[in-house]
Parts: sequence; C-alpha cells; structure tokens
Amino acid sequence: MMSATISQEDVYHALEQVMDPEIPVLSVIDLGMITGVDITEGQPVLVRMIPTFAACPAVSYIKDNIRTVVEKALGVAVTVEIDKHVHWESNRMTAAAKEKLKNFGIAPPPVLEGDVRPEIMLNTPCPHCGSEHTYLRSPFGSTLCRAIHYCKSCGQVFEQFKPLE
Repeated sequence: MMSATISQEDVYHALEQVMDPEIPVLSVIDLGMITGVDITEGQPVLVRMIPTFAACPAVSYIKDNIRTVVEKALGVAVTVEIDKHVHWESNRMTAAAKEKLKNFGIAPPPVLEGDVRPEIMLNTPCPHCGSEHTYLRSPFGSTLCRAIHYCKSCGQVFEQFKPLE
C-alpha cells in the first residue's frame, strides 16, 4: 500500500537513477522517456514511458529497472506502462543529456526544426575534437539509434545518436 507522503518529485528523483542500458551515462529522465507519473492512494504508482525507438530491444529491461529502482527507493508498488499516445523524438533529450553524450564519445543529435533530412547527419561535430570536418560512414551503428561517422581532423571513428522526430 502506498504512503500518502510520496510525491511526483520523489518519483522523478528516483527515475534519475534509472540508466539507459545502451548508454549508461544517460537516465530515462535525461532521454525524455518518461511521459507521466500518476499517484493515486491505494494504487501502485503508475509510470508512463516511451522507448527511444519503436523496436528498441531494451524496452523490457528498462521497464523492469524503472519498477525495481522506484520500488526500492520509495518503498511503493510501481506499474510501468508504455505510453502509446506519445512518440519519442530526439528533441525530448535534455541539454545535459546531449553534453553527457558528447563527453561519453557519442555525438548528440542536432535540434530538429522541421523534417529529418538525410543531410542533417552530414558534418556532424566530432565529440572528441569538435571538428565538423567529418563524414557519415554508415547510417547503421551498434544500435538502432546510432549512426557511424569518421572525423577527418583527428582520425577518430565515432557514433552519433540519430535525430528523430
């Protein structure tokens, strides 16, 4: 049974500890994956989330982590649902998330204004040296949400989190 002293802020604070299994420096909050938290007396806390990609293989793992972390942190029952009314887009990522990605060696997605165009992935700034003298080697990276780039300035191969609307 849930305590009336649990707030949405408490739940969101706990969710900051739920890290993405593919990019362990980013939380589900950083990624903008949480679409809502409902707290109703006598009911499990309901957390609504969206995956970053529809076919993301880590969705079940992330749902389980959300449930486990929030239950342990707050001592309440938790239900996690996929929000089918909201689609994830890369603009949901926080500025802090983009900086964490860059520091992790992955180029963050650019802010999208309008449609995603193939040329938006050209000349992606290198997360290692900052050069825009780069090229897209493959739109397919190690996961569905990444592309592979090469920096002509520092010679590093790097991934970019794909822009998505």
